Amino acid sequence: MKTRIAVATLLLALGAGAAWAKLPPPPPPDEKAKEAAEAKKEKDKAAAEKAKADQAAAEEVAVKNYQANMKKMGKPIPKPTPVAAASPPTAAKAAPQGNTAKAAADAKAKPADAKK
Repeated sequence: MKTRIAVATLLLALGAGAAWAKLPPPPPPDEKAKEAAEAKKEKDKAAAEKAKADQAAAEEVAVKNYQANMKKMGKPIPKPTPVAAASPPTAAKAAPQGNTAKAAADAKAKPADAKK
């Protein structure tokens, strides 16, 4: 019984693999498809901008509500913490570690012409 199941599974897997391998590549997009893709891209970009604006508005409402509730309770309203924008990572050269420090120092000391 187990052998039959194993053989059936193997044949099914091989059959699916063969069918998958014979699928032709998709046709290149025509002008109409390219225009539709551009329109979809613009629509998605507009939707993302709208969602971002809606999120910012909702955050503002939440902050105002929080501050109003704190004021009603007579508690001090905490000052907002300024958040700095992340700077792009800089390409820093890693310092050699261990015994590679000597090799790095030797490489700096020897000019490139001496390696003939």
